[in-house]
Amino acid sequence: MAKIAYILLCHKDPEGIIAQAERLTAAGDFIAIHFDANARREDYDRIREALDGNRAVAFAARRVKCGWGEWSLVEATLQAVTAAEAAFPRATHFYMLSGDCMPIKTAEYAHAFLDRDDVDYIESFDFFQSDWIKTGIKAERLIYRHFFNERSHKWAFYTSMKLQDRFGLTRKIPADLQIQIGSQWWCLRRRTMEWLLDFIKRRGDVMRFFRTTWIPDETFFQTLVRHLVPEHEIRTRTLTFLMFTDYGMPVNFYNDQYDLLTSQDYLFARKVSPDAKALKDRLGKLYAATGVSFPISNEGRSLFKFLSGRGRVGRRFAPRFWETEASLGRERTLLIVVCKKWHIAKRLVERIRQVTGLPAVDYLFNEANTALPDLGGIQTTLEKRTRHRRALVRMLFDYWQTDQLVICIDPANVDLMQDFYSDRSNTRLLEVECDFTDDYLIGHARRVGLAGDRTPPETIDKLLPTIRYDVRFESDRIRDADFAGFQRIRQSVPPQENIVPLAAFLGISADKAREIAETDYLFVD
Repeated sequence: MAKIAYILLCHKDPEGIIAQAERLTAAGDFIAIHFDANARREDYDRIREALDGNRAVAFAARRVKCGWGEWSLVEATLQAVTAAEAAFPRATHFYMLSGDCMPIKTAEYAHAFLDRDDVDYIESFDFFQSDWIKTGIKAERLIYRHFFNERSHKWAFYTSMKLQDRFGLTRKIPADLQIQIGSQWWCLRRRTMEWLLDFIKRRGDVMRFFRTTWIPDETFFQTLVRHLVPEHEIRTRTLTFLMFTDYGMPVNFYNDQYDLLTSQDYLFARKVSPDAKALKDRLGKLYAATGVSFPISNEGRSLFKFLSGRGRVGRRFAPRFWETEASLGRERTLLIVVCKKWHIAKRLVERIRQVTGLPAVDYLFNEANTALPDLGGIQTTLEKRTRHRRALVRMLFDYWQTDQLVICIDPANVDLMQDFYSDRSNTRLLEVECDFTDDYLIGHARRVGLAGDRTPPETIDKLLPTIRYDVRFESDRIRDADFAGFQRIRQSVPPQENIVPLAAFLGISADKAREIAETDYLFVD
Protein backbone atom coordinates (compact mmCIF):
# COMPACT_ATOMS: atom_id res chain seq x y z
CA MET A 1 0.00 0.00 0.00
CA ALA A 2 1.16 3.54 -0.76
CA LYS A 3 3.01 5.44 1.97
CA ILE A 4 3.41 9.14 1.30
CA ALA A 5 6.33 11.31 2.37
CA TYR A 6 5.01 14.86 2.22
CA ILE A 7 7.54 17.55 1.31
CA LEU A 8 6.33 20.65 3.12
CA LEU A 9 7.71 24.08 2.23
CA CYS A 10 6.50 26.73 4.67
CA HIS A 11 7.43 30.11 6.13
CA LYS A 12 4.68 31.10 8.58
CA ASP A 13 1.88 29.89 10.85
CA PRO A 14 3.80 27.50 13.14
CA GLU A 15 0.61 26.28 14.80
CA GLY A 16 -0.85 25.39 11.40
CA ILE A 17 2.36 23.57 10.43
CA ILE A 18 2.30 21.56 13.65
CA ALA A 19 -1.35 20.63 13.08
CA GLN A 20 -0.65 19.68 9.46
CA ALA A 21 2.25 17.42 10.46
CA GLU A 22 0.28 15.73 13.24
CA ARG A 23 -2.71 15.23 10.97
CA LEU A 24 -0.77 13.66 8.10
CA THR A 25 1.45 11.43 10.23
CA ALA A 26 -1.48 10.22 12.36
CA ALA A 27 -2.87 8.54 9.23
CA GLY A 28 0.36 6.59 8.74
CA ASP A 29 2.21 8.91 6.37
CA PHE A 30 5.44 10.90 6.77
CA ILE A 31 6.43 14.53 6.44
CA ALA A 32 9.72 16.38 5.83
CA ILE A 33 9.62 20.09 6.66
CA HIS A 34 11.63 23.00 5.32
CA PHE A 35 10.89 26.20 7.24
CA ASP A 36 12.15 29.29 5.43
CA ALA A 37 15.33 30.74 6.97
CA ASN A 38 13.82 34.21 6.43
CA ALA A 39 11.16 33.38 9.04
CA ARG A 40 11.57 33.91 12.77
CA ARG A 41 13.86 31.48 14.54
CA GLU A 42 11.48 31.23 17.51
CA ASP A 43 8.71 29.99 15.17
CA TYR A 44 11.00 27.29 13.84
CA ASP A 45 12.03 26.30 17.35
CA ARG A 46 8.38 26.01 18.35
CA ILE A 47 7.72 23.62 15.46
CA ARG A 48 10.77 21.51 16.29
CA GLU A 49 9.83 21.32 19.96
CA ALA A 50 6.19 20.39 19.28
CA LEU A 51 7.10 17.63 16.83
CA ASP A 52 10.11 16.31 18.73
CA GLY A 53 9.72 12.58 19.22
CA ASN A 54 7.41 12.08 16.22
CA ARG A 55 9.45 9.59 14.19
CA ALA A 56 7.32 10.24 11.11
CA VAL A 57 8.58 13.85 10.95
CA ALA A 58 11.93 14.91 9.50
CA PHE A 59 13.45 18.35 9.00
CA ALA A 60 15.67 19.68 6.24
CA ALA A 61 19.31 19.55 7.37
CA ARG A 62 19.80 23.15 6.30
CA ARG A 63 17.31 26.00 6.16
CA VAL A 64 17.48 28.16 3.02
CA LYS A 65 16.43 31.80 2.67
CA CYS A 66 13.79 31.55 -0.06
CA GLY A 67 12.82 34.17 -2.60
CA TRP A 68 10.03 33.95 -5.15
CA GLY A 69 11.34 32.99 -8.59
CA GLU A 70 14.78 32.06 -7.28
CA TRP A 71 16.78 28.82 -7.24
CA SER A 72 16.44 28.95 -3.44
CA LEU A 73 12.94 27.43 -3.71
CA VAL A 74 14.30 24.39 -5.56
CA GLU A 75 17.24 24.17 -3.16
CA ALA A 76 14.86 24.18 -0.18
CA THR A 77 12.77 21.47 -1.83
CA LEU A 78 15.86 19.31 -2.42
CA GLN A 79 16.90 19.77 1.19
CA ALA A 80 13.52 18.42 2.35
CA VAL A 81 13.49 15.65 -0.27
CA THR A 82 16.96 14.48 0.78
CA ALA A 83 15.86 14.37 4.42
CA ALA A 84 12.71 12.43 3.56
CA GLU A 85 14.49 9.95 1.29
CA ALA A 86 16.97 9.10 4.06
CA ALA A 87 14.54 9.11 6.99
CA PHE A 88 11.60 7.24 5.49
CA PRO A 89 12.71 4.10 3.59
CA ARG A 90 9.10 2.84 3.58
CA ALA A 91 7.80 5.88 1.70
CA THR A 92 6.57 4.95 -1.79
CA HIS A 93 5.68 8.48 -2.95
CA PHE A 94 6.94 12.01 -2.36
CA TYR A 95 4.20 14.67 -2.44
CA MET A 96 5.03 18.40 -2.58
CA LEU A 97 2.92 20.66 -0.33
CA SER A 98 2.90 24.21 1.00
CA GLY A 99 1.66 25.45 4.35
CA ASP A 100 -1.52 26.68 2.65
CA CYS A 101 -2.51 23.22 1.38
CA MET A 102 -5.21 21.08 2.98
CA PRO A 103 -6.33 17.51 2.19
CA ILE A 104 -9.68 17.24 0.42
CA LYS A 105 -9.81 13.44 0.52
CA THR A 106 -9.18 10.82 3.19
CA ALA A 107 -5.78 9.15 3.58
CA GLU A 108 -7.57 5.92 2.69
CA TYR A 109 -8.71 7.43 -0.62
CA ALA A 110 -5.28 8.97 -1.34
CA HIS A 111 -3.45 5.67 -0.79
CA ALA A 112 -5.89 3.75 -2.98
CA PHE A 113 -5.61 6.44 -5.67
CA LEU A 114 -1.81 6.19 -5.79
CA ASP A 115 -1.90 2.36 -5.73
CA ARG A 116 -4.16 2.33 -8.76
CA ASP A 117 -1.49 3.32 -11.31
CA ASP A 118 2.29 3.06 -11.12
CA VAL A 119 2.94 6.57 -12.43
CA ASP A 120 4.28 10.02 -11.50
CA TYR A 121 1.97 13.03 -11.30
CA ILE A 122 3.63 16.23 -12.48
CA GLU A 123 2.67 18.95 -14.94
CA SER A 124 5.31 18.98 -17.68
CA PHE A 125 4.51 20.88 -20.86
CA ASP A 126 6.98 21.82 -23.58
CA PHE A 127 8.48 25.15 -22.49
CA PHE A 128 8.59 26.70 -25.95
CA GLN A 129 5.61 25.09 -27.69
CA SER A 130 2.99 25.35 -24.92
CA ASP A 131 1.18 28.50 -23.82
CA TRP A 132 1.70 27.76 -20.12
CA ILE A 133 3.42 31.14 -19.63
CA LYS A 134 0.70 33.74 -20.15
CA THR A 135 2.62 36.98 -19.48
CA GLY A 136 6.14 38.21 -18.91
CA ILE A 137 9.48 36.95 -20.21
CA LYS A 138 9.74 33.46 -21.65
CA ALA A 139 12.93 32.36 -23.43
CA GLU A 140 14.78 35.00 -21.39
CA ARG A 141 14.17 32.85 -18.30
CA LEU A 142 16.62 30.32 -19.74
CA ILE A 143 19.08 31.95 -22.12
CA TYR A 144 20.23 34.62 -19.65
CA ARG A 145 21.79 34.14 -16.22
CA HIS A 146 19.69 35.61 -13.43
CA PHE A 147 21.52 36.78 -10.32
CA PHE A 148 18.91 39.27 -9.03
CA ASN A 149 15.32 38.92 -7.88
CA GLU A 150 12.84 40.64 -10.20
CA ARG A 151 10.52 41.54 -7.32
CA SER A 152 13.03 42.94 -4.84
CA HIS A 153 15.68 44.26 -7.28
CA LYS A 154 13.74 45.09 -10.42
CA TRP A 155 16.23 47.58 -11.86
CA ALA A 156 19.17 45.20 -11.41
CA PHE A 157 17.17 42.28 -12.81
CA TYR A 158 16.28 44.00 -16.08
CA THR A 159 19.59 45.86 -16.42
CA SER A 160 21.44 42.55 -16.12
CA MET A 161 19.34 41.07 -18.93
CA LYS A 162 19.91 44.11 -21.16
CA LEU A 163 23.67 43.95 -20.65
CA GLN A 164 23.78 40.23 -21.42
CA ASP A 165 21.78 40.87 -24.57
CA ARG A 166 23.99 43.79 -25.63
CA PHE A 167 27.23 41.83 -25.24
CA GLY A 168 25.86 38.57 -26.66
CA LEU A 169 26.16 36.68 -23.39
CA THR A 170 23.31 34.28 -24.06
CA ARG A 171 23.88 30.65 -23.10
CA LYS A 172 22.80 27.31 -24.49
CA ILE A 173 20.42 24.90 -22.83
CA PRO A 174 22.06 21.52 -21.97
CA ALA A 175 21.87 19.64 -25.26
CA ASP A 176 20.18 16.51 -23.97
CA LEU A 177 17.38 18.32 -22.11
CA GLN A 178 14.01 19.31 -23.49
CA ILE A 179 12.88 22.02 -21.10
CA GLN A 180 9.44 21.47 -19.61
CA ILE A 181 7.24 23.74 -17.52
CA GLY A 182 4.37 23.24 -15.10
CA SER A 183 3.07 23.58 -11.57
CA GLN A 184 5.51 22.95 -8.71
CA TRP A 185 2.93 20.81 -6.86
CA TRP A 186 3.89 17.28 -7.87
CA CYS A 187 3.69 13.71 -6.54
CA LEU A 188 6.59 11.43 -7.55
CA ARG A 189 7.32 7.77 -6.91
CA ARG A 190 10.31 6.77 -4.78
CA ARG A 191 12.12 5.25 -7.73
CA THR A 192 11.76 8.48 -9.69
CA MET A 193 13.05 10.53 -6.77
CA GLU A 194 16.07 8.23 -6.35
CA TRP A 195 16.85 8.56 -10.08
CA LEU A 196 16.54 12.32 -9.81
CA LEU A 197 18.83 12.63 -6.77
CA ASP A 198 21.41 10.44 -8.48
CA PHE A 199 21.16 12.51 -11.69
CA ILE A 200 21.85 15.82 -9.97
CA LYS A 201 24.94 14.36 -8.28
CA ARG A 202 26.32 13.38 -11.70
CA ARG A 203 25.28 16.38 -13.74
CA GLY A 204 26.96 19.49 -12.40
CA ASP A 205 26.33 21.23 -15.74
CA VAL A 206 22.57 20.85 -15.36
CA MET A 207 22.68 22.13 -11.78
CA ARG A 208 24.72 25.17 -12.81
CA PHE A 209 22.24 25.90 -15.58
CA PHE A 210 19.15 25.78 -13.37
CA ARG A 211 20.77 27.72 -10.50
CA THR A 212 20.65 30.88 -12.62
CA THR A 213 17.39 30.34 -14.49
CA TRP A 214 14.38 32.43 -13.51
CA ILE A 215 11.51 30.67 -11.69
CA PRO A 216 13.22 27.25 -11.79
CA ASP A 217 10.60 25.68 -9.49
CA GLU A 218 8.37 25.62 -12.60
CA THR A 219 11.01 23.93 -14.80
CA PHE A 220 13.58 21.93 -12.77
CA PHE A 221 11.61 18.90 -11.57
CA GLN A 222 9.31 19.09 -14.60
CA THR A 223 12.26 18.82 -17.02
CA LEU A 224 14.23 16.17 -15.15
CA VAL A 225 11.27 13.86 -14.55
CA ARG A 226 10.39 13.96 -18.24
CA HIS A 227 14.09 13.31 -19.03
CA LEU A 228 14.38 10.31 -16.68
CA VAL A 229 10.96 8.63 -16.76
CA PRO A 230 9.23 6.97 -19.74
CA GLU A 231 6.36 9.09 -21.04
CA HIS A 232 3.72 6.41 -20.40
CA GLU A 233 4.60 6.51 -16.69
CA ILE A 234 3.85 10.23 -16.36
CA ARG A 235 0.44 11.82 -15.82
CA THR A 236 0.75 15.45 -16.86
CA ARG A 237 -1.35 16.87 -14.07
CA THR A 238 -1.10 17.92 -10.45
CA LEU A 239 -3.01 16.22 -7.63
CA THR A 240 -3.36 19.55 -5.84
CA PHE A 241 -6.43 21.61 -6.78
CA LEU A 242 -5.57 25.26 -7.31
CA MET A 243 -7.05 28.08 -9.35
CA PHE A 244 -5.94 31.55 -10.37
CA THR A 245 -7.89 34.76 -10.90
CA ASP A 246 -7.77 36.79 -14.12
CA TYR A 247 -5.00 38.80 -12.45
CA GLY A 248 -2.77 35.75 -11.91
CA MET A 249 -3.41 35.57 -8.16
CA PRO A 250 -4.21 32.28 -6.39
CA VAL A 251 -7.86 31.79 -5.48
CA ASN A 252 -8.48 31.38 -1.75
CA PHE A 253 -11.05 28.89 -0.45
CA TYR A 254 -13.43 29.63 2.41
CA ASN A 255 -15.72 27.92 4.91
CA ASP A 256 -18.68 27.46 2.56
CA GLN A 257 -16.66 25.60 -0.10
CA TYR A 258 -16.20 22.24 1.63
CA ASP A 259 -18.57 20.38 -0.74
CA LEU A 260 -17.04 21.98 -3.81
CA LEU A 261 -13.50 21.01 -2.76
CA THR A 262 -14.23 17.41 -1.78
CA SER A 263 -16.00 16.78 -5.10
CA GLN A 264 -12.91 17.69 -7.17
CA ASP A 265 -10.69 14.98 -8.66
CA TYR A 266 -7.71 15.96 -6.51
CA LEU A 267 -6.18 14.93 -3.19
CA PHE A 268 -5.28 18.37 -1.78
CA ALA A 269 -6.36 21.97 -2.33
CA ARG A 270 -4.36 25.19 -2.28
CA LYS A 271 -4.89 27.90 -0.98
CA VAL A 272 -7.23 27.57 1.98
CA SER A 273 -7.69 30.98 3.56
CA PRO A 274 -6.11 31.46 7.02
CA ASP A 275 -9.52 32.80 8.11
CA ALA A 276 -11.36 29.63 7.01
CA LYS A 277 -10.94 27.96 10.40
CA ALA A 278 -14.14 25.90 10.13
CA LEU A 279 -13.10 24.62 6.69
CA LYS A 280 -9.63 23.70 7.96
CA ASP A 281 -11.14 21.89 10.92
CA ARG A 282 -13.51 19.85 8.71
CA LEU A 283 -10.82 18.98 6.17
CA GLY A 284 -8.37 18.12 8.92
CA LYS A 285 -10.77 15.61 10.42
CA LEU A 286 -11.60 14.26 6.97
CA TYR A 287 -8.06 13.02 6.26
CA ALA A 288 -8.17 10.53 9.14
CA ALA A 289 -11.69 9.27 8.37
CA THR A 290 -12.41 5.88 6.80
CA GLY A 291 -15.17 4.54 4.60
CA VAL A 292 -15.98 7.95 3.05
CA SER A 293 -17.17 7.97 -0.56
CA PHE A 294 -16.58 10.98 -2.78
CA PRO A 295 -18.88 11.82 -5.71
CA ILE A 296 -16.43 13.40 -8.17
CA SER A 297 -18.01 16.11 -10.31
CA ASN A 298 -14.85 18.17 -10.98
CA GLU A 299 -16.74 21.31 -11.96
CA GLY A 300 -14.69 23.62 -9.71
CA ARG A 301 -12.87 25.66 -12.34
CA SER A 302 -15.85 26.18 -14.64
CA LEU A 303 -18.00 27.05 -11.62
CA PHE A 304 -15.47 29.60 -10.38
CA LYS A 305 -15.21 31.17 -13.83
CA PHE A 306 -18.99 31.43 -14.00
CA LEU A 307 -19.48 32.86 -10.52
CA SER A 308 -16.53 35.27 -10.62
CA GLY A 309 -17.88 36.73 -13.85
CA ARG A 310 -21.09 37.84 -12.19
CA GLY A 311 -21.72 41.09 -10.39
CA ARG A 312 -20.21 43.78 -12.60
CA VAL A 313 -22.09 45.10 -15.59
CA GLY A 314 -20.19 43.94 -18.48
CA ARG A 315 -19.78 41.59 -15.83
CA ARG A 316 -16.12 41.18 -16.34
CA PHE A 317 -15.46 44.00 -18.75
CA ALA A 318 -17.37 46.95 -20.12
CA PRO A 319 -19.27 46.24 -23.35
CA ARG A 320 -16.72 45.64 -26.10
CA PHE A 321 -16.35 47.94 -29.06
CA TRP A 322 -16.35 45.50 -31.94
CA GLU A 323 -14.92 46.51 -35.24
CA THR A 324 -17.52 48.23 -37.38
CA GLU A 325 -18.08 47.20 -40.95
CA ALA A 326 -20.23 48.45 -43.78
CA SER A 327 -23.92 48.93 -43.01
CA LEU A 328 -26.42 46.13 -43.56
CA GLY A 329 -28.37 48.59 -45.68
CA ARG A 330 -30.73 51.39 -44.73
CA GLU A 331 -33.65 49.66 -46.47
CA ARG A 332 -33.18 46.30 -44.71
CA THR A 333 -34.81 45.02 -41.51
CA LEU A 334 -33.04 42.68 -39.10
CA LEU A 335 -35.37 40.77 -36.78
CA ILE A 336 -33.61 39.47 -33.66
CA VAL A 337 -35.19 36.71 -31.54
CA VAL A 338 -33.72 36.48 -28.05
CA CYS A 339 -34.38 33.43 -25.89
CA LYS A 340 -32.40 31.52 -23.24
CA LYS A 341 -34.09 28.24 -24.17
CA TRP A 342 -32.55 27.76 -27.59
CA HIS A 343 -34.83 24.90 -28.59
CA ILE A 344 -37.90 27.11 -28.10
CA ALA A 345 -36.42 29.93 -30.18
CA LYS A 346 -35.53 27.47 -32.96
CA ARG A 347 -39.08 26.13 -32.86
CA LEU A 348 -40.45 29.67 -33.07
CA VAL A 349 -38.31 30.73 -36.04
CA GLU A 350 -39.15 27.51 -37.88
CA ARG A 351 -42.83 28.36 -37.44
CA ILE A 352 -42.08 31.90 -38.66
CA ARG A 353 -40.49 30.44 -41.79
CA GLN A 354 -43.56 28.26 -42.43
CA VAL A 355 -46.13 31.03 -41.92
CA THR A 356 -44.36 34.08 -43.39
CA GLY A 357 -41.74 32.66 -45.74
CA LEU A 358 -39.07 34.89 -44.17
CA PRO A 359 -35.53 33.47 -44.16
CA ALA A 360 -34.35 32.77 -40.62
CA VAL A 361 -31.09 31.57 -39.05
CA ASP A 362 -30.70 29.93 -35.66
CA TYR A 363 -27.99 30.83 -33.12
CA LEU A 364 -25.30 31.73 -35.67
CA PHE A 365 -23.15 33.52 -33.05
CA ASN A 366 -23.55 30.86 -30.37
CA GLU A 367 -23.58 27.45 -32.07
CA ALA A 368 -20.73 26.39 -34.33
CA ASN A 369 -22.90 23.82 -36.12
CA THR A 370 -25.67 26.27 -37.10
CA ALA A 371 -26.55 25.57 -40.74
CA LEU A 372 -25.24 28.37 -42.97
CA PRO A 373 -24.61 28.69 -46.70
CA ASP A 374 -21.04 28.85 -47.99
CA LEU A 375 -20.08 32.51 -47.73
CA GLY A 376 -16.42 32.24 -48.70
CA GLY A 377 -15.11 31.08 -45.30
CA ILE A 378 -16.43 33.87 -43.08
CA GLN A 379 -19.00 31.43 -41.68
CA THR A 380 -16.56 28.67 -40.72
CA THR A 381 -15.93 29.53 -37.05
CA LEU A 382 -17.77 31.33 -34.27
CA GLU A 383 -14.79 33.65 -33.86
CA LYS A 384 -14.93 34.73 -37.51
CA ARG A 385 -18.70 35.14 -37.44
CA THR A 386 -18.59 37.35 -34.36
CA ARG A 387 -15.62 39.42 -35.47
CA HIS A 388 -17.20 40.13 -38.88
CA ARG A 389 -20.82 39.99 -37.83
CA ARG A 390 -22.13 42.86 -39.94
CA ALA A 391 -20.38 41.53 -43.03
CA LEU A 392 -21.76 38.06 -42.30
CA VAL A 393 -25.36 39.24 -41.88
CA ARG A 394 -25.08 41.50 -44.94
CA MET A 395 -23.96 38.48 -46.98
CA LEU A 396 -26.95 36.49 -45.67
CA PHE A 397 -29.29 39.25 -46.86
CA ASP A 398 -27.59 39.12 -50.25
CA TYR A 399 -27.60 35.30 -50.38
CA TRP A 400 -31.38 35.09 -49.89
CA GLN A 401 -32.01 38.30 -51.87
CA THR A 402 -34.26 39.61 -49.13
CA ASP A 403 -34.82 42.82 -47.20
CA GLN A 404 -35.96 41.01 -44.04
CA LEU A 405 -34.00 38.42 -42.06
CA VAL A 406 -34.66 36.69 -38.73
CA ILE A 407 -31.75 35.60 -36.49
CA CYS A 408 -31.52 34.15 -32.98
CA ILE A 409 -29.16 35.51 -30.31
CA ASP A 410 -28.56 34.37 -26.75
CA PRO A 411 -29.70 36.99 -24.20
CA ALA A 412 -26.17 37.20 -22.78
CA ASN A 413 -24.97 38.82 -26.04
CA VAL A 414 -26.26 42.34 -25.39
CA ASP A 415 -23.15 43.76 -27.08
CA LEU A 416 -24.19 42.09 -30.34
CA MET A 417 -27.69 43.53 -30.10
CA GLN A 418 -26.29 47.02 -29.40
CA ASP A 419 -23.96 46.78 -32.37
CA PHE A 420 -26.76 45.83 -34.76
CA TYR A 421 -28.98 48.58 -33.33
CA SER A 422 -26.22 51.12 -34.04
CA ASP A 423 -26.39 50.22 -37.75
CA ARG A 424 -28.34 52.33 -40.25
CA SER A 425 -30.62 49.37 -40.99
CA ASN A 426 -33.94 48.81 -39.21
CA THR A 427 -33.62 46.47 -36.24
CA ARG A 428 -36.38 44.94 -34.13
CA LEU A 429 -36.04 42.74 -31.07
CA LEU A 430 -38.33 40.02 -29.71
CA GLU A 431 -37.63 38.53 -26.30
CA VAL A 432 -39.15 35.11 -25.65
CA GLU A 433 -39.69 34.88 -21.89
CA CYS A 434 -39.79 31.27 -20.70
CA ASP A 435 -40.51 29.58 -17.39
CA PHE A 436 -37.52 27.88 -15.75
CA THR A 437 -38.05 24.92 -13.44
CA ASP A 438 -35.32 23.78 -11.06
CA ASP A 439 -34.89 20.63 -13.16
CA TYR A 440 -34.32 22.70 -16.29
CA LEU A 441 -31.76 24.94 -14.57
CA ILE A 442 -29.92 21.88 -13.21
CA GLY A 443 -29.83 20.45 -16.72
CA HIS A 444 -28.56 23.79 -18.02
CA ALA A 445 -25.79 23.80 -15.39
CA ARG A 446 -24.71 20.34 -16.54
CA ARG A 447 -24.82 21.25 -20.23
CA VAL A 448 -22.51 24.24 -19.76
CA GLY A 449 -20.14 22.42 -17.39
CA LEU A 450 -21.10 24.13 -14.12
CA ALA A 451 -22.13 20.79 -12.64
CA GLY A 452 -21.74 17.11 -13.39
CA ASP A 453 -23.87 14.02 -12.96
CA ARG A 454 -22.24 13.44 -9.58
CA THR A 455 -22.22 17.00 -8.28
CA PRO A 456 -23.45 16.87 -4.64
CA PRO A 457 -27.04 18.10 -4.08
CA GLU A 458 -25.72 20.67 -1.61
CA THR A 459 -23.63 22.29 -4.34
CA ILE A 460 -26.59 22.27 -6.75
CA ASP A 461 -28.83 23.90 -4.12
CA LYS A 462 -26.32 26.71 -3.66
CA LEU A 463 -25.85 27.13 -7.41
CA LEU A 464 -29.51 27.28 -8.45
CA PRO A 465 -30.32 30.78 -7.08
CA THR A 466 -27.27 32.19 -8.85
CA ILE A 467 -28.23 30.65 -12.20
CA ARG A 468 -31.83 31.81 -11.82
CA TYR A 469 -30.65 35.31 -10.99
CA ASP A 470 -28.26 35.22 -13.94
CA VAL A 471 -31.11 34.50 -16.35
CA ARG A 472 -33.16 37.32 -14.85
CA PHE A 473 -30.16 39.65 -14.95
CA GLU A 474 -29.70 39.09 -18.69
CA SER A 475 -33.35 39.87 -19.31
CA ASP A 476 -33.12 43.04 -17.20
CA ARG A 477 -30.08 44.21 -19.15
CA ILE A 478 -31.99 43.89 -22.42
CA ARG A 479 -34.89 45.91 -21.05
CA ASP A 480 -32.57 48.52 -19.52
CA ALA A 481 -30.94 49.00 -22.93
CA ASP A 482 -34.26 50.50 -24.10
CA PHE A 483 -34.05 49.06 -27.62
CA ALA A 484 -36.46 50.63 -30.10
CA GLY A 485 -39.08 48.26 -31.46
CA PHE A 486 -38.67 45.90 -28.49
CA GLN A 487 -41.43 43.29 -28.08
CA ARG A 488 -41.88 40.39 -25.69
CA ILE A 489 -43.90 37.18 -25.75
CA ARG A 490 -44.29 35.02 -22.66
CA GLN A 491 -44.83 31.38 -21.89
CA SER A 492 -46.88 32.22 -18.79
CA VAL A 493 -49.73 33.98 -20.64
CA PRO A 494 -52.48 32.62 -22.92
CA PRO A 495 -51.44 32.45 -26.61
CA GLN A 496 -53.80 35.27 -27.60
CA GLU A 497 -51.79 37.74 -25.50
CA ASN A 498 -48.74 37.01 -27.65
CA ILE A 499 -50.48 37.81 -30.95
CA VAL A 500 -50.03 41.60 -30.83
CA PRO A 501 -46.28 41.63 -29.99
CA LEU A 502 -45.64 38.94 -32.65
CA ALA A 503 -47.53 40.91 -35.29
CA ALA A 504 -45.65 44.12 -34.42
CA PHE A 505 -42.27 42.38 -34.41
CA LEU A 506 -42.77 40.62 -37.75
CA GLY A 507 -44.89 43.31 -39.41
CA ILE A 508 -47.61 40.79 -40.27
CA SER A 509 -51.35 40.60 -39.85
CA ALA A 510 -52.99 39.45 -36.61
CA ASP A 511 -54.27 36.31 -38.36
CA LYS A 512 -50.78 35.18 -39.32
CA ALA A 513 -49.44 36.08 -35.88
CA ARG A 514 -52.24 33.95 -34.38
CA GLU A 515 -51.06 30.91 -36.42
CA ILE A 516 -47.65 31.26 -34.87
CA ALA A 517 -48.76 32.11 -31.31
CA GLU A 518 -51.20 29.21 -31.12
CA THR A 519 -48.59 26.58 -32.03
CA ASP A 520 -49.44 24.07 -29.31
CA TYR A 521 -45.92 22.67 -28.91
CA LEU A 522 -44.12 26.03 -28.92
CA PHE A 523 -43.07 26.09 -25.24
CA VAL A 524 -42.77 22.36 -24.63
CA ASP A 525 -39.51 21.34 -22.93
